[in-house]
Amino acid sequence: MSMVPQRKRIALVAHDNKKLDMVAWAKFNKKTLSAHRLFATGTTGKMLQDDVGLEVTRLLSGPLGGDLQLGTKIAEHELDMMIFFWDPLEPQPHDVDVRALLRIGVVWNIPMASNRATADFLISSTLMDLPYDRIVPLYGDVKVPGKLSG
Repeated sequence: MSMVPQRKRIALVAHDNKKLDMVAWAKFNKKTLSAHRLFATGTTGKMLQDDVGLEVTRLLSGPLGGDLQLGTKIAEHELDMMIFFWDPLEPQPHDVDVRALLRIGVVWNIPMASNRATADFLISSTLMDLPYDRIVPLYGDVKVPGKLSG
């Protein structure tokens, strides 16, 4: 088990054709999002800061390693959920990184939304404002120092 705090650490990611959707969604949910700690890849983070007025820890652009940075944070239990508006109709030059990010989110059992409807359900959940005891799978001897007991 891994305790997800009341103040969630949320990754926000959007492919180019989905960035305006992310901004619109974030504007609609600004009050809720501002109560949590936000992380975003490059341009998405800049848009969330400039266009929405949210405080965001910006990482590298996805193709330059931002997806990998988020994956590392998930694996080290430093993120609690991910909202990733990815574009299923547009090929991505860093598709292997995108798949790895989505895969690592499933591996470590974090809540993820890949479209606006699912993001709406996640952010409006009663669990958003409560600590949550998330089941974290244990994979053999794999442990994150100081993060898991098992």
